[in-house]
Amino acid sequence: MTISKLSAKQKLTVNWWKTPKYRDYDAIICDGAVRSGKTLSMSLGFFIWASGSFDGSAFAVCGKTITSLRRNVITPLLPLLREYGFNCMEKVSRNYIDITFLGKTNRFYLFGGKDEGSAALIQGMTLAGVFFDEAALMPRSFVEQALARCSVNGSKMWFNCNPDNPAHWFYNEWIKKADEKNALYIHFTMDDNPSLSEKLKNRYKRLYSGAFYERFVLGKWTASQGIVYPMFNEKLHVYSGEIQCERYVISCDYGTVNPSSFGLWGLSGGVWHRIREYYYSSKREGGSRTDEEHYAALEELAGGRHISKVIVDPSAASFIECIRRHGKFPVVKADNDVIKGIRQVSSALKQNLLKINECCTDIIREFRLYCWNEKTGMDAPIKENDHAMDDLRYFVTDMMRSDCSDNFVAFSVSRKHRSEDTRKEDI
Repeated sequence: MTISKLSAKQKLTVNWWKTPKYRDYDAIICDGAVRSGKTLSMSLGFFIWASGSFDGSAFAVCGKTITSLRRNVITPLLPLLREYGFNCMEKVSRNYIDITFLGKTNRFYLFGGKDEGSAALIQGMTLAGVFFDEAALMPRSFVEQALARCSVNGSKMWFNCNPDNPAHWFYNEWIKKADEKNALYIHFTMDDNPSLSEKLKNRYKRLYSGAFYERFVLGKWTASQGIVYPMFNEKLHVYSGEIQCERYVISCDYGTVNPSSFGLWGLSGGVWHRIREYYYSSKREGGSRTDEEHYAALEELAGGRHISKVIVDPSAASFIECIRRHGKFPVVKADNDVIKGIRQVSSALKQNLLKINECCTDIIREFRLYCWNEKTGMDAPIKENDHAMDDLRYFVTDMMRSDCSDNFVAFSVSRKHRSEDTRKEDI
């Protein structure tokens, strides 16, 4: 990979540390729209700065998880560094990279800052610099622990992120206080990425709506408010009658006191259809059900169809074990990242890749009632009328490919299914 052209902001992001006007800053913060070119230019600048300024030093390169860090930063960057004459020796099992350039060798440790416990991983190190990819997704304790490790003279801090809620700690402590922190702040838009065509820009504009449009397309730190899925349209997304499907999946949000909601999904013509649902509320029905009774309802929902997998609320350990014990359906634990899931459902609805049968009255009801909690000042839906919404989110998140973060891959799933009998794989 060769970079043929950089925008003015990308050039500044790469070279600020050696520019007389900016080189005395202790940190750089880049935020803004998705696909705006900030990650590549910033990571390139970080490694060039570190390799040119130090010898025999240690650095931290941080993402929400090491897997996402490798995918978003390391994998696309290393071939580019090698083209520029860097010798990169990666120790995958030990999560570090030794990089030599112009006779200087430095070590870059990879860290995942996914939760409060992650801070302990980096504690006690001495660093000459740190790079944060998606800083807004990391807990404050992890970020501040990493910053405290930067005690080498000349060390600098590099922050890259997409916007979040304006109540977010990073926005208030770093972006709004950039001058106080002696940090250079650069805001990116899609127009700052010369490799992005107008066609692709328009595609991303179609993918999002509401707060997600303002954040990921306009690059604003905007609060979520109102209905979570304003793009849901019964005339567009609700259908009647029977359809022929080529693959079936069931998603489950399990509850004892709270309702249980199961959805039967079928793939037809590249679109996933919610064909039937099971929704049981102990309050509404006047009594609770056991795991075995819920499992019997699961089998009835499947109706003799070949079910590729059952995606279950990860906290429902006893029900997951019940399904496994019966041995009829493959079962997987759902990804319960709420905001990521909501964003992915929003994208699938905007692309018309989800349809709901009119018989699924509870999910249609919840679409009308599922709202953001405006009182918290943070991204969080109200924990009411959310059980079918949760099983929907589990389904969509599971059917997203990890390497296609914003695009629902019904067609890819369909292609994999057509060869499933010979490969015996379950994606």
